[in-house]
Amino acid sequence: MSKEISLATVQQHNKANDLWMVIDNKVYDVTKFRDEHPGGADALIDVAGRDATKDFNDVGHSAEAREMLKKYFVGNLAASDIKKKPTPVREIGLAIAAIALGITVVYMVKRHLVASRPY
Repeated sequence: MSKEISLATVQQHNKANDLWMVIDNKVYDVTKFRDEHPGGADALIDVAGRDATKDFNDVGHSAEAREMLKKYFVGNLAASDIKKKPTPVREIGLAIAAIALGITVVYMVKRHLVASRPY
């Protein structure tokens, strides 16, 4: 089982010689990789001590880069620090439309059954 690390702890490791970051809710100590980073040390120092997921994904790192991360893994971000993703408005709209369609179908079927009943 992996160790849980709080975001507050990650934030303490925000220097060039003590460089941690969070990517996809996993904590990495990339201090030893700093000078090897193809984008330069400054790219890592800029995101030191914080969630760098967006920065990492925006660059479009390869599968090989993601594989390399594994050797710098120190633990998972604490559950209490994981941000829940908001439900996209589009999904809410589709759910409402599906409910409205279902209600309409039930209404039409009931209406048809009542209208076709012999008196």
